[in-house]
Amino acid sequence: MRKKSREMDAAWALEVMDRAPYMTVGMTDVDGTPYVLPLSLSRIGSHTFYFHCAPEGRKLDILRHHPQVCLTAVSKCKPTVGPKDGSFTLEYHSAIAYGHAEIVTDDAEKREALRAICKRFLPSHMVAFDAAVLRSMARTAVIRITLTAPPVGKRKQYDANGDEMKYGRTE
Repeated sequence: MRKKSREMDAAWALEVMDRAPYMTVGMTDVDGTPYVLPLSLSRIGSHTFYFHCAPEGRKLDILRHHPQVCLTAVSKCKPTVGPKDGSFTLEYHSAIAYGHAEIVTDDAEKREALRAICKRFLPSHMVAFDAAVLRSMARTAVIRITLTAPPVGKRKQYDANGDEMKYGRTE
């Protein structure tokens, strides 16, 4: 990271990933072409993410050949004018992580992952979860992404005095 003064720790980065409305998942196609998608992921534990998709398609074809992925997330993005120098800038909270993707074949893990996804994105509809899974489990693929290194966060944010909060400062 070029500006180490904006780097945040892994716990902070995981919070960014949990708050982001979606994450981008970057992968490499068989021919070397980058393929990056915004996806709805949910986290279980400190290093495992899940998403669901159709049981066939380009994502799965790519991941079978190149399971290495890159996750990115942004939970704050606010264009602003620098409070002290008048510069045009952006306040942001972002995170990046690298991982290994695998198609989940165990039905119990698949159900747990789908429950976590539903709980994250539709918590008020959990009463309908069991019926929905019963209807769609056979036609739904679930992908597990296990992080291969701790995620890294990055932030640009100003405090109430207009000073940039550097070196992991959180107040």
